[in-house]
Amino acid sequence: MKPMLSISVSLDTLKKIEDPIREGRFRNKSHALERAFLKLLEIENERS
Repeated sequence: MKPMLSISVSLDTLKKIEDPIREGRFRNKSHALERAFLKLLEIENERS
């Protein structure tokens, strides 16, 4: 089981997270945020 994490985001950011979930792109908010963070790390690693 994965450890729990709690974050705070603006309402605008929350809407941007929830839209792709409703479209079926991600299973839930945790999945969306984890994928986004991993993508950010991937991009940053390509730059260095």
